[in-house]
Amino acid sequence: MQFNLLDLPWWGLVLATLGLTHVTIAAVTIFLHRHQAHRALELHPLASHFFRFWLWLTTGMVTKEWAAIHRKHHARCETPEDPHSPQVHGIAKVLLEGAELYRVEARNAETLERYGRGTPDDWIERTLYARHPVLGIGLMLGIDIVLFGPIGITVWAVQMLWIPVFAAGVINGIGHYWGYRNFAPNDSSSNVVPWGILIGGEELHNNHHAYVTSAKLSSRWWELDIGWVYIRMLEMVHLAKVRNVAPRVRYDPSKTRCDVGTVQAVITHRYDVLAKFARSLRPTAVEELLRLRGTAITGLTKSKALDPVEYLLQRDATELPEKESAVLQQALHASTVLSTIYAMRQDLTALWSRSAASKEQLVKQLEDWCGRAEASGIGALRAFSRTLRCYDSLAGEMK
Repeated sequence: MQFNLLDLPWWGLVLATLGLTHVTIAAVTIFLHRHQAHRALELHPLASHFFRFWLWLTTGMVTKEWAAIHRKHHARCETPEDPHSPQVHGIAKVLLEGAELYRVEARNAETLERYGRGTPDDWIERTLYARHPVLGIGLMLGIDIVLFGPIGITVWAVQMLWIPVFAAGVINGIGHYWGYRNFAPNDSSSNVVPWGILIGGEELHNNHHAYVTSAKLSSRWWELDIGWVYIRMLEMVHLAKVRNVAPRVRYDPSKTRCDVGTVQAVITHRYDVLAKFARSLRPTAVEELLRLRGTAITGLTKSKALDPVEYLLQRDATELPEKESAVLQQALHASTVLSTIYAMRQDLTALWSRSAASKEQLVKQLEDWCGRAEASGIGALRAFSRTLRCYDSLAGEMK
């Protein structure tokens, strides 16, 4: 005789399974990611401990390990030290074996020591959650069987696979391999889809890499970050307090010269600036490359010849593989237009690298950059410069 507490039809089991996995996703994105790894929000001890307990039951992940590995990913993004980069390990490896890459890095004591500071270290963490992670998922198996009967084993299996497949595989893999980009940080991060529901808002991965400490991952009006919705709900009942959100880009169309507000806004929104630079200059760069086809430049007759320019406009060209770099260097040597675009982008990124410069010096350097852009003879560069002058900032917004 079969006994279970909940006698649900098949569709009820499906909904229950999705609900249970969604709580786990919410715990990962709100507690582990935004709260622990990036301190983008504060959580009431009641909410914080619920998430810790639930993750112990459904994933067996240790807070210190997860936060440390994720912080290292940002600090060493897409380098050989990145724990789970598809550019390093290959997309198939990260997509299919992302959980294994996590386990390997979790055994790296140096990673935990350097990047795991500030995570829970109380009695229950040391004696139960961190010491006996398998006990939690075993307990979850028993709970699922009691609730649903033998089919509870299937429910449990789905719960165990949800994070390794969707978080460790899809976000760490596809999120650095395919999708659309609102911003141009110096990595391959992409927004997988604009509606962050299935993985709690983590689908908006490019937005996150642009504003790492923001508790809100959506940035366009048509994007949805359901994790942010939950955070706002927790705020309403005083179980959470948001510390940081990405500031909005402000424009003052009346500005014709750069000032301190312009510099502050450009530095704060540097990845938005670079994305606009890429979108503005791409047609000109592509047109110039097409003009160069049929010349003696090796590789420009192939469709992949456009890859170096796409990389140039979105990333640091010094990271190009050797073959693509050779093609790019030949193209830069053969085209004044491309070499000008390249040099202007390099000079623009150098602006926020000059930490020792005073605000007045930065204003002068940015104004000089705009003057050179407008005198370049490249229409798209001149138009972008005029847009750049309109960036404005509230006092104290510089990061």
